[in-house]
This record gives sequence, structure tokens and C-alpha cells, in this order.
Amino acid sequence: MPDLWISDDRCSLGPYRADLLKDYWRWEQDPLSMLGHGRRTPLTLERRKDWLDHQLKDDNQIRFTVYDLSAATPRPAGFTVLGLDHSRQTAEYALLIAPQARGKGLGRHATRLTVDWGFHVSGLHMISLRVLTPHATARAIYRDCGFREVGRLRSAGMWLGARCDEDVMDMVAADFAGPSQVAPYVKRRLRGGAS
Repeated sequence: MPDLWISDDRCSLGPYRADLLKDYWRWEQDPLSMLGHGRRTPLTLERRKDWLDHQLKDDNQIRFTVYDLSAATPRPAGFTVLGLDHSRQTAEYALLIAPQARGKGLGRHATRLTVDWGFHVSGLHMISLRVLTPHATARAIYRDCGFREVGRLRSAGMWLGARCDEDVMDMVAADFAGPSQVAPYVKRRLRGGAS
């Protein structure tokens, strides 16, 4: 059973794991993943390993593995990232859901859990993200979770071979579309209940 740090009824977040390197790498090479993250060329597994080694030591990022809870045993299904700016107590958010796990609502649940952690455990004041304007599915997920569009970077990205705009979205703690999974967990632990 993997370590699970925060959960709702559909999804859990746990630690970013070196033993999942090949899974992370495979998910990132999917064409939709590459489009959504603005990458134009695939990474070799060796280069991804070097990158993972750096990420696991980076104190300026909070990285989670996303787990799908629809089966008896939680299955790795993606990852989320909060890229921290310690001086401002803010972060930039990123999400990747594995191709085989898409369409189940995991992106929405993982986003809520990650921002819940960011505001209620890490004490962030604001979380922002950038999303390519044509990526309607991602923009809808982020809006549903409480992110607001606050600007647009014109012609800042590529989508299916054409230049496109990139939307900037942000959320402050008051925008969080909850419910919080952190607060009930902390209250149970303080009362001595099971996690």
C-alpha cells in the first residue's frame, strides 16, 4: 500500500517517488501531455532520470503523485506540482494525469487536494497557473476548483502547430472551492482518532 497523505472519495495524493520514474516519463511523452505543458520534443528516459534526481532534492517544489482510488488498491495516475516562491508565499501549479486515467474527474480532485494542501498545510497566500487558451478541458477544471482568469499572454504558446495565447489564472485562499480535506484530518488527529 503506498503512502497517502491527503484523500477524498476519488483520489489521493502521496509522495513523488523515484520508483515511478518510468511511469512519469511515459505519461509525459503522451502527445496531449506534451501539448498541455508546452513541450515540443520528447525526453529520453536517461534525461528524465537526471531531472527526477534534481526534483526530489528541490526545496522549491512540492510534488505529489496522484492516486486513483476506484480500485481496491490505489493506482498511480498522475502528478501535481506546486512551484514555490518562498519570499512571497505563493506557488505556481501544474498537473498531469496519465492518459489511461483521464475522463474520470481525477484532474479536478487532484487540483482541489493540491490547493487544499497549499493553503492549509503550506500556508500559501496565492496559487497561480498558466494554461494554453485552446485547452478548454484544463481551463474548465481550474475554474471549477476556484481559479480565476487574471490575464492573457498573447501568442505565448503552441497548440497543434499554431501559435496560441496562454491564460494566467490564480486563486487566493478565499477562492478555494473546497471542501477542505486537511481540516477534518487535523481535527481527527488532534482528538486521537484514526487518520
